[in-house]
Amino acid sequence: MQTPVLILSWVDWLQFFLHFMLLSLLSVGGAVSTLPDMHRYLVAQQQWMSDAQFNASVAIAQAAPGPNVLFVALMGWHVGANTGSWWAGLFGVMIAMLGIILPSATLTFSFANWSHRNRDLILVRSFKLGMAPIVIGLLIATGWIMVSGQSGNFRPWTSYLATALSAMIVWRTQLHLLWLLAAGALAGWFGLM
Repeated sequence: MQTPVLILSWVDWLQFFLHFMLLSLLSVGGAVSTLPDMHRYLVAQQQWMSDAQFNASVAIAQAAPGPNVLFVALMGWHVGANTGSWWAGLFGVMIAMLGIILPSATLTFSFANWSHRNRDLILVRSFKLGMAPIVIGLLIATGWIMVSGQSGNFRPWTSYLATALSAMIVWRTQLHLLWLLAAGALAGWFGLM
């Protein structure tokens, strides 16, 4: 389904930038952990992207070499390009990337310096232990959004089974993750997933 041409005002662009700045501060497990809220904002609430564009942005960026935050640039591109202008697409890339990188990079740099100087404090150790379940929960929510957006001959139980199997292999063995990625690629190629 083709997304209709959007008309975005400067207020819309500012809200887009501010929303991604807020998501940046929530991206404790990386930008991918904020995918559920990006989907809610861009697809469900604002309707600036379609489900297909959203899923394609994530899939293409994850398959491409480089940092996994590239999906944010593709989302910015889709929002801008859906206005009918490739210049707006480039502007969307800039807005999305600055919004997602600037706050978290500033906070991370400041906190890393402070926590390194105070690594023996119980507060620092407790914070690190407390963040682990939050990150895991955000990543599970991301997977749920990605699986629920599929259509066609897609069988979600295969994704759940592959996820559980991969988690067990990572937990119990020393097998390199690239072998699991290769197995997932082959399963997708043969239509098993």
